[in-house]
Amino acid sequence: MRLLNILKENDIIKVSPEDHLSKVLSKLSTSHDAAFVFDEEDKYMGIVSPYFTIIKSSMPANTKVQHCLTHTAKIYLNYPLSKVCQLFIESKIHYLPVFDEKDKFLGIISARRILSYFKDLSIFKVGVEKIINKRWQGLVTVYEDDTITQAIHLFKTKKISKLIVINHDKKLKGVLSYYDLIKLMISPKYASHHGERVNEKISFYNYRVKNFAKNYVLTLSKEKHLIKVINLIVNKKIGSVIIIDKERRPLGIITTRDILRFYIDNEKFAFIKSLNPFKKMFKK
Repeated sequence: MRLLNILKENDIIKVSPEDHLSKVLSKLSTSHDAAFVFDEEDKYMGIVSPYFTIIKSSMPANTKVQHCLTHTAKIYLNYPLSKVCQLFIESKIHYLPVFDEKDKFLGIISARRILSYFKDLSIFKVGVEKIINKRWQGLVTVYEDDTITQAIHLFKTKKISKLIVINHDKKLKGVLSYYDLIKLMISPKYASHHGERVNEKISFYNYRVKNFAKNYVLTLSKEKHLIKVINLIVNKKIGSVIIIDKERRPLGIITTRDILRFYIDNEKFAFIKSLNPFKKMFKK
């Protein structure tokens, strides 16, 4: 696959270094989205992502973009696909800039566009348990009746951007996004609710998780193939799919990064297999 075939040149979110963070965040939907910063001469400067500016650093909404730039990895058109996948995994965002050999900005590539290429690869015609069993981090859940304070504690200690919401029967009830919470916390409706009660209103932090969790969640059973996961992520424009059992109890979550990592692992295995010293012996 040529990277040029999945390069996006138009409809890129471009912002100025003089813009405020609040203006940029209003243009982004998820914590892994990114806006690309250019100066007055249209020279690329870096990116702004909710993941780095809000979730990891907690920067004030009135911070100027020039003070919260992130210098992510650059992609060049001659890079092999495995290297591009590795850069996406390390960057923790879903969009990266692409340059030519003279360091001229050409456009961007999204992780989702790479996954659209994966749909035709036979290595993904395996059960989803291949990924679930390899995940280094266990499934992190929160009860629907837990408070927002408890959820925020999990977000910070586990360093994740989504929590799977369950009821006391361990059945899936939805997903809670840290970025969605942060946008609510700085909104006029909830910003003044800092104490236990403000003008007889319950503090935002004492609200229940179920008040803010998204109930519509895309799920698959553990018997499905990874191809099905990829199709859902690409076609529905989402970042992850939750795997459930027959009782709707969550077993795991497969993210875009998990699929990229699976591809890299298979590439490494194929390379090592090609170096097998016994391979030539058996051919004789």
